[in-house]
Amino acid sequence: MSTVENKVVVITGASSGIGEATAKLLAKNSARVVLGARRTDRLKAIAKDIRADGGIVEYQALDVTQRSQLELIVQFAQSKFERVDVLINNAGVMPLSALEQLKVEEWERMIDVNIKGVLYGIAAALPVMKAQKAGQIINLSSIGGHTVSPTAAVYCATKFAVGAISEGLRQEVGGDIRVTVISPGVTESELAESISDEAARSGMQEFRRIAIPAEAIARSILFAIAQPDEVDVSEIIVRPTASPY
Repeated sequence: MSTVENKVVVITGASSGIGEATAKLLAKNSARVVLGARRTDRLKAIAKDIRADGGIVEYQALDVTQRSQLELIVQFAQSKFERVDVLINNAGVMPLSALEQLKVEEWERMIDVNIKGVLYGIAAALPVMKAQKAGQIINLSSIGGHTVSPTAAVYCATKFAVGAISEGLRQEVGGDIRVTVISPGVTESELAESISDEAARSGMQEFRRIAIPAEAIARSILFAIAQPDEVDVSEIIVRPTASPY
């Protein structure tokens, strides 16, 4: 896809799942990808695979709960490639539990990563894109950003917030900068590993029997980036065909 070629794409949460699959697919389509995550050993291995396949990639340690680190990875991308065309706010956590379990620290972690991490990414990339008069911000939400289910109240709240922030940003920036929300249904990833509540973990394991591969979400991201500059794919929902939600 020619409209992806040579675009500089920064991806958060790139060490596994959707982030890893997206990095590999975009690199295969001649984008220049910059990967960020806390697990630099995983980033190093992914970068090695991409380079072995002829792709262009850089990586840097990133904790999205630290605003300064998002600023640094955007600056890093600029220093390597002179611009930032796309930011993919992909990092997220999903420690589901019933509210009565009072897992307040897990609630705070979801707010810090899923909401504040997205806002910090926008704050880092938006000035660069405004100066370039071009760019695209892609935020990963969820089907949980469209409907609420038991044990997922706080997680869903964070994903509803991602949708609201994205729509507000889209209305505000207009013209030069595209804003896209990708809402995956149940997808193969490590998200469920953060669930400490046994009942919620058991329920999610059953739900995940119909999970689609992360590459399915990566293809939707590629599609959104590949559109002509005057076309903004504002939202895509991708779910298993068998999903009741």
